[in-house]
Amino acid sequence: MHIVIDRPWRAVYEYASDPQNLPRWAAGLAGSEVQREVSQWSMNSPMGRVLVSFVPENEYGVLDHTVTLATGESVLNPVRVLPLDEQRSEVVFTLRRGTMSESEFAEDAAAVAEDLDTLKGLLEAS
Repeated sequence: MHIVIDRPWRAVYEYASDPQNLPRWAAGLAGSEVQREVSQWSMNSPMGRVLVSFVPENEYGVLDHTVTLATGESVLNPVRVLPLDEQRSEVVFTLRRGTMSESEFAEDAAAVAEDLDTLKGLLEAS
């Protein structure tokens, strides 16, 4: 799944990699203030209390992050921000089927598409 955003890749990366911004564009993680928990970030979400940890800041646009649910289950979310040219970037979010049913996968894909649309709207409005 991907979306093109009319903003330089670095601006997109910096916004999307800031855990404080997650509730603004990732509906599955929306719900409360983001709090620092040693090497992770915690927040209340529609799924309950979750922990989020990102890969270290990097020059490659890698935004992979792991979400640990209240059940203890951890979900890796591979995300990349790629430069298309000086003013546009592409955000690529790899959906992972795992043990999801077809309908669960379709729901997840729709939710990710909506999140990416929200991210695009926020960044292009600024």
